[in-house]
Amino acid sequence: MQPQKEFKPYISATDSMAEFTLKSILLGSMFGIIFGASTVYLALKAGLTVSASIPIAVLAISIGRKFFKTTILENNIIQTTGSAGESIASGVVFTLPAFLFLSVNESGISNGIQYFEYWTIFTLAVLGGMLGTLMMIPLRRSLIVKEHETLPYPEGTACLPGSYSRRKRW
Repeated sequence: MQPQKEFKPYISATDSMAEFTLKSILLGSMFGIIFGASTVYLALKAGLTVSASIPIAVLAISIGRKFFKTTILENNIIQTTGSAGESIASGVVFTLPAFLFLSVNESGISNGIQYFEYWTIFTLAVLGGMLGTLMMIPLRRSLIVKEHETLPYPEGTACLPGSYSRRKRW
C-alpha cells in the first residue's frame, strides 16, 4: 500500500476570497435553469440525461472570469448551483411520471393525477434537492477529499476547489 500524499489545497484556509456572493448564486441559478430545461427536454425526448457538471464548470470559469470577474471559489458556487439545478430537474422528470403510472386503481384510471399540481411538484423537488444535498455533505469527505489522488475520472477532481493545487494560479 502506498503512503497517501499530503493534500495541499489551492486556496489555503488563511486566504480571504469572495465565495458565496449574489452574482455566483444568480449565475448558478441561470445555468441551473438553462441546463435543467435541456435535461427535461432530453429526458422526455430520448429517455436519458447527461451530466452538466463539467460544461457548467467550463462556462463558469470562462464567462465568469471574462465578464463578471469571479474568483475560483465563486466559480465553484456557480458550478455547484447549476449542477444541482439540472440534477433536480432530472430527478423530477423521471420520478413524477413513475408516481403517476404506479398509482392506477382497479379500473385502470390514475389516482395520481390530483397530486400533479404546481405546489406538490415544487415541494417534492425542494425536499428531494435538500435530501440529496444533506446526504452528499457527509459523503463528500470520504468520496472526494480522501480519494483525491486515486479518483479514476476527472469529474470528482474538476468540481472540487482544492483540486486546483497542481495547477497554476489564475
